[in-house]
Amino acid sequence: MSEESGEADLPEAFTRVLGDYERHLVSERDLSSHTVRGYLGDLVSMLDHAHRLGLSSLDELDLRTLRSWLANQQTRGRSRTTLARRATAVRVFTAWLARTGRTTTDAGASLGSPRALKTLPAVLRPDEARALVEAAAALADDGSPLGLRDVAMLELLYATGVRVGELVGLDIDDLDRDRQVVRVFGKGRKERTVPYGHPADRALARWLEAGRPALRVEGSGAALFLGARGRRIDQRAVRTLVHRRLADVPGAPDLGPHGLRHTAATHLLEGGADLRSVQELLGHASLATTQLYTHVTTDRLRRAFQQAHPRA
Repeated sequence: MSEESGEADLPEAFTRVLGDYERHLVSERDLSSHTVRGYLGDLVSMLDHAHRLGLSSLDELDLRTLRSWLANQQTRGRSRTTLARRATAVRVFTAWLARTGRTTTDAGASLGSPRALKTLPAVLRPDEARALVEAAAALADDGSPLGLRDVAMLELLYATGVRVGELVGLDIDDLDRDRQVVRVFGKGRKERTVPYGHPADRALARWLEAGRPALRVEGSGAALFLGARGRRIDQRAVRTLVHRRLADVPGAPDLGPHGLRHTAATHLLEGGADLRSVQELLGHASLATTQLYTHVTTDRLRRAFQQAHPRA
């Protein structure tokens, strides 16, 4: 079977432990189904490689086998970012094996990760971000439910920097319009509270008063944002919306919802927000992730200097 599909002909001992680990990821770590699939796919790849080398027991796993697997991945053209992620997945797995007594040693404790090359994310300029929501608002002037929804989603994405999965998971009760904050459940179901501004509040008010009631059906439940058929909107529809509306903004880069998250973070830092506050607003587990945006703002300053200063 294909390694890339997450399937392989593994010994029963391997598949049994993978089943236990999947239950651990779901019930104890409360990870999303997408994250769990990614972890398990990486582990199936590693265990399939180990099995092909003749290993039939998890206690036979050693550092040499794991390094051999990573080297094999590299020869297949996997990026440094992918290799780093897969190495992390294996280290977490082997630590769990040792901690739960399934192996006598932690084979991955000394497994290194290729240093990922951090690329600067593309972001919108403030005028482009404003043009994005204004273009969507112009199309919603007819008061159509879908138009009102689209404006509310774009305003909230840019105002809060939430992930697209967090946006579509919002319920009506997650909004506190008196305080203009939204309760967000991020990765690992970690809860945080994120503020939003008056433009987003006005767009949400119009959507809740005139848009959502027109789309609501019996199965809508408490979902904040609904699709054309009245069910909770899905991530694909939001991505399509962002790409389509950005196409209406002359010169703007073609970004998805995550690009609006990058944009929100960059504009917060450029406006004077401190790094720790932005980390909390975005729900980053590590400050190092948030620090990437300081490179974005520094890069912008450098370009402005080179373009404007006579001695650049």
